[in-house]
Parts: sequence; C-alpha cells; structure tokens
Amino acid sequence: MAPILREGLATAIQRASPSSTAGPAACLPIQRGDALEGPVGKRVGFERQSDDVPASGSLGPPRNVTPETAWRYGPTSGVQPASAQDPFCPGTTVRSQVREDTGGRSGRVPVVSGFDARSSRRPSSRDEFDGPHQFLHPPPAGVVAAQERDLPHFPTNLLVQEQDAFLSRVNDRLSQCAFDFIAKYQFPIPLEQDKRPVQVPSDREWTEWVYLLKRLATKRRIPARVLYQGQIKQLVTVLENSLEMRHAAKHQSRPVKDDRNVLQLISAGLQVAKILKDAACMEYINSLYLQTERIIEARKGTPGFLG
Repeated sequence: MAPILREGLATAIQRASPSSTAGPAACLPIQRGDALEGPVGKRVGFERQSDDVPASGSLGPPRNVTPETAWRYGPTSGVQPASAQDPFCPGTTVRSQVREDTGGRSGRVPVVSGFDARSSRRPSSRDEFDGPHQFLHPPPAGVVAAQERDLPHFPTNLLVQEQDAFLSRVNDRLSQCAFDFIAKYQFPIPLEQDKRPVQVPSDREWTEWVYLLKRLATKRRIPARVLYQGQIKQLVTVLENSLEMRHAAKHQSRPVKDDRNVLQLISAGLQVAKILKDAACMEYINSLYLQTERIIEARKGTPGFLG
C-alpha cells in the first residue's frame, strides 16, 4: 500500500508543479501529517519537520534559514521576503501563508490585511478627547453679552464672625454625629501612625470623618438598613455636600458668604444628620438654621448691611 500511496501523492505534486498546464488553480492542498519522500531521502512534512525547522519551544529561527523556508516561521522570524512563493502552491505568497499558519501559535500575533495587532494599543497618556470629537456652535453675541454682565449681589446680612460661629457649631455637631454613628454600629476605624486613636469626636476633623464614612460606604461596610430609607447610594453625595462647611468654618480668609449660601451650608449638615438617623443632631442643626434665618430677616433693609 505504501508504494501506491507515494505514487498517488507524487502524481498530485506533479500536477501542481509550475510546468503543469493547469496553472495554480490545480494545486491540491497537503494535509497536516502527509509525508513525502524528499530528493535527499528524508521524510518531510508538517508533523515531522526537517532539519531547518527549530525544535519545539526554541526561540527565533535556526541559523540555516533561507528565503525559501522563511515562510514557516511567521512574521516574527525577521526573514520574510514579500515576493517569495509558497513552495507547495504556486501563486500564494509567503505573507498570505503566514496569516493562515500563525494564527493558532502561542506568542505570535497574526497579521490581518498588513496590520499588526500589537500596534493598535492606544498610549496610556491619551484619553477620549484625543479621539473623534465635536465642537458646539458658539452662542449668539447677545447671549454671551448677557452672561458676561456683572453678577447680581445677593443679600449679606450676617457679619463674618457670625458666619464663622454658626458654621463652626454645625461642624462640631456633625463630628459628634459621626462619632456616635460609628460607635453605635461598631464600624472599624483604621489606625494610623501619625494620628492618635480616636477617643473623642474632636480627635478627627469633619473632613476626616467624611472620608472614613465614604470609605465604609464604598467598601460596603455600612448596611442600607441603618440609614434613612436605606439611601446608601445618596450617602456619599450628602457627605460631599457638607465638606464646604468645614472649609468655611476653619478658613476665615475666605470671602464673605451671602445669606443664601450660609443657609445652604447649614442645610447640608442637616441632611447628613437625617441620613444617619440622628434625631438629636437634626434638632440641634435645625434650631441653628432657624436662628440664622431670624437674624437675616431682622436685618433686611437695615443700613450697613447688603440686605
């Protein structure tokens, strides 16, 4: 049977040779595992490679690579003449054979239509604004002129010292609220080398309490049942809205705030006490809100104030 098979394969190769009148279309594919008796007496095939093919697991092409055998090693071998012909099928270039043969090899990147997939990675310094984008049409000149006018002045009936006093009292009461909340439900407080352990609410500033509560919320340490109406998603937003109050209370060099802004900051602290379900804290901050509002109303129209 072996001589008959070899004779049949030799006939197929003879039909696919360049001298055949059938042309490249008559080329018959050689399946993996088919072996031929070469001119030098060695069996050459896809399962058993010839001497010029590197052993499995070796890196790079062997020393005796020629342009005629370079197609076997893919685009990473460095020897890939674009005009070389496939020795088994005339009319098929080396590059097209590489696309078909190297797609399943580990560590190789297949070439698709002459494009290396490794070059498609976008540099890390780029963002979505470097890609396709658009610009809006500028607003009409009348709209721009109306926007660039002097900003309106809102009533300011509280003195700077009064603003600082009200906001500091809210800031301190919120620190007490956070201290009681964490102690009540026994949430962990990470120990830090440069800070002493927490014994009283004043051991941490309000910004530090906000950071701790936000970390507990994002790490899912705070169950929704301990918050007002289970508003676990709104907790971070409510906490961030109250941060400006601490800056306004501690940094007196900031410009004077108008009445509406002061009331807004006090209201932000009221929302924190509400979502943490601290009734005593809510009553205290609400009383400060009403007291501030009464002072503002009493001074409206009084000379010396911007009411």
